[in-house]
Amino acid sequence: MDSTQEERPKWIARAKAGVRARPALQHAAAVLRSRLTSYPTSAEALRQSEIYKRWWYYSVELLPGVITKGQYEDSFPMLPRLLLRKCGVEGADCLDMGTMEGLIPTLIARRGARSVLAVDAIPHCVEKLAAVRHYHRVEFDYQNVGLMYELDKKLPGRSFDLINCSGLLYHVVSPLMVLAGVRPLLRRNGLVVVSTNVVDTDEYIMEFNVAGRLQRELNTFWYMSIPLLDYVLRYFALAPLDVVYVSHGPHEHLRTGRKTGFLSVVCRAVDSPLPSAEDTWMSPSVRESWESKGLVDWERARRNPVSAIQYRGAAAQEDLRSDTGSLDLTSAVRRAPPLQTPPNLSDTHRLALGDAS
Repeated sequence: MDSTQEERPKWIARAKAGVRARPALQHAAAVLRSRLTSYPTSAEALRQSEIYKRWWYYSVELLPGVITKGQYEDSFPMLPRLLLRKCGVEGADCLDMGTMEGLIPTLIARRGARSVLAVDAIPHCVEKLAAVRHYHRVEFDYQNVGLMYELDKKLPGRSFDLINCSGLLYHVVSPLMVLAGVRPLLRRNGLVVVSTNVVDTDEYIMEFNVAGRLQRELNTFWYMSIPLLDYVLRYFALAPLDVVYVSHGPHEHLRTGRKTGFLSVVCRAVDSPLPSAEDTWMSPSVRESWESKGLVDWERARRNPVSAIQYRGAAAQEDLRSDTGSLDLTSAVRRAPPLQTPPNLSDTHRLALGDAS
């Protein structure tokens, strides 16, 4: 056999190892830079600084009156923020997925959570996270985890009272695989907030972002329908409790041929899936299918401690399913009055120095 052919698998293995190691090295370098950074103390110096001039996802006040330019208008509500405000995070262990510059971890830490872990796929915001922690005088941990699949394996031995999985599911090729890795991390009776773009239809579908017709953003793949999201959550033994929804507006309908919007739902972890009365497929599928048994560590989920976290909101009685007791997302969305411009900036994607939730 040609010696070149013998060596090729070793070269391939070394190349793959290098690709896997690169984000870790980038993360380490970014952390080191952030620790060596001297942060400006005057508004003028901050506005001239490299950290302020960077691209920011959130609008963050770093010094009084000095606010980074985020990607959202102040008229657009931040739906998971509205629901997380009702979650009793005091003394809780919390996880924020796809954290960007850490708006949610900052608010949760400020409210007295026992621990807060923020994770993201790549270390693109590490230095900005450090700046936010510095100026807002909060502490939370950050971990770079790569793609959001098999998150339970990347966080061994961890479990959480509250998990925020917002603005993420439409950015992954396999939304169900992400939820499969999240479910074992959630404590029994814990809360998870799931927020994603959806299609408002009665069909149980996921619509693919063909030719960018849903979004031109290159990491956008799927919009679930509202009924399918409801079903998937109940499949993973997550009982919907409360929901908020905002329509993308008539321009999106004209462009895609579908009514689309952004939905945020808070769910309670329960011990069993929640099929409707006529559904004889869900429970056996969760229990016996190769995919369910292979992708979801149900045994770990069952061993998790019971959380005492409270949810301080309540759904309308007429929107609760009579068979599962959980919230019917489609009914709740269609019955609720349209969500308009937020009444105050603390309901938006802007983080002010004095914000408490």
